[in-house]
Amino acid sequence: MLNLLAYIEWNVSPTIFSVFGIDINWYGLLFVTAFIVGFYFMKRRFKEANVPQMYLESLALYVFLGTFIGARLGHCLFYEPSYYLNNPLEMFLPIKHYEDGWKFIGYRGLASHGAAIGIQIAVIMHAYKTKLPALWSLDRLVMVIALAGLFIRTGNLFNSEIYGDATTMPWGFIFVRTGETIPKHPTQIYEALAYFLIFILLFIVFRKTKGRRGVVFSLFLIILFSMRFLIEFIKEPQVDFEQSMALDMGQILSIPLIIEGIVILVMVLTGKINNSLDLKKLKHKDKK
Repeated sequence: MLNLLAYIEWNVSPTIFSVFGIDINWYGLLFVTAFIVGFYFMKRRFKEANVPQMYLESLALYVFLGTFIGARLGHCLFYEPSYYLNNPLEMFLPIKHYEDGWKFIGYRGLASHGAAIGIQIAVIMHAYKTKLPALWSLDRLVMVIALAGLFIRTGNLFNSEIYGDATTMPWGFIFVRTGETIPKHPTQIYEALAYFLIFILLFIVFRKTKGRRGVVFSLFLIILFSMRFLIEFIKEPQVDFEQSMALDMGQILSIPLIIEGIVILVMVLTGKINNSLDLKKLKHKDKK
């Protein structure tokens, strides 16, 4: 029998305040904060490499769009394809149709694996336009992404979502707002702490390897998505169809990203990735 004296009752509202009937939520605030903190972190990295800030500004726009579009499409197509293919308007508009009409609900449903794909596509597109190598940008971006994971999973905690299976551990959370009555693993906290530790590790590696191209990005893919793969074992299924699956959708989507990281790391170790950055080529491209 579960010891119901050893748990944390979590009944925090996801809403900070409302303005003209629109809820301002912790998740949205933390999501935006992650971008702001990340931008200033990247600004320092660009300055260290003497890369003009105009390239960071354009990269930030590409990454923002890639993150949002990838994360949103990832959730809609990986987790709820039947619903969203029948309601395509709700994929990108923060509204939902109820019996009494349309209602603003914000963006509920963003998949990190979709964001990982969207960001890579966005960075490749940016590299094609500016000639700033994609791996050079990704090595720096993934440190920001790991740190952003801390903010986003904290937002998930405020939303009382993406939690784990039942537990007898004293740090188990009873998520009152979702109707839970027994303690569950607070996997949002597990992941948030893991992301923060990964950020510290990647930053140390970045300094030690002097930004050698591909090292940080490959390690990010291998370590972070291996962590995600393992934590998914104690997570509750996100959607009904996962109930009958040996591996859930999060684990299935993590596997190709781990393999991608291993391939890139092997290429780095065998010297198949060029580590030079031609700033003159960037400036020449900008003048055209």
